[in-house]
Amino acid sequence: MANPIKILKNGIINENPTFVQVIGMCPTLAVTSSAINGIGMGLSTTAVLIFANLFVSLLRKVIPDKVRIPCFIVVIATFVTIIEFMLKAYLPALNASLGLYIPLIVVNCIILARAEAFASKNGPIASVFDGIGMGLGFTIALGVLGLVREFIGSGTLFDITVLPEAFPRTLLFVMAPGAFFTLACLMAALNHFRNKKKA
Repeated sequence: MANPIKILKNGIINENPTFVQVIGMCPTLAVTSSAINGIGMGLSTTAVLIFANLFVSLLRKVIPDKVRIPCFIVVIATFVTIIEFMLKAYLPALNASLGLYIPLIVVNCIILARAEAFASKNGPIASVFDGIGMGLGFTIALGVLGLVREFIGSGTLFDITVLPEAFPRTLLFVMAPGAFFTLACLMAALNHFRNKKKA
């Protein structure tokens, strides 16, 4: 089995779904108008990733190769439904805020890609660590994106006002164009530091 720490680091840093692989952009850009939304979406996706990876890995020798993708989607949809029901029961405000993007986790390419590329070829323990690593990488990316957009656009952090009223708000950052701009700036900064480290 591969080193669990290496698998975690791979998901969080080396193959970060948002900043490196640039996949799962729909929820990344749509729900990160605040840090709470970004982290909530990230943790929901992480939970689905962990359980989907585990079950795909456990069933990898049973699932026929010709129908593996539909089978993966059924496994993923099961866990998305469970997460959605839990959010409705225990965090209704977050569920209402994320709206349609929770059911859309079923077709999130991060989860399907990890099921196909990793969980279907590796054991359950390695697959769980892969799910944790990729999920944490996605959560961190969405959380940072949400923090920056919320701070600049609303002057708040986690819905707590931190900038005085006199400070001008840049509402563009909590709108759709702000998501693209913020993501581009964060990716540019990350690539700059990564290239500087290699040099």
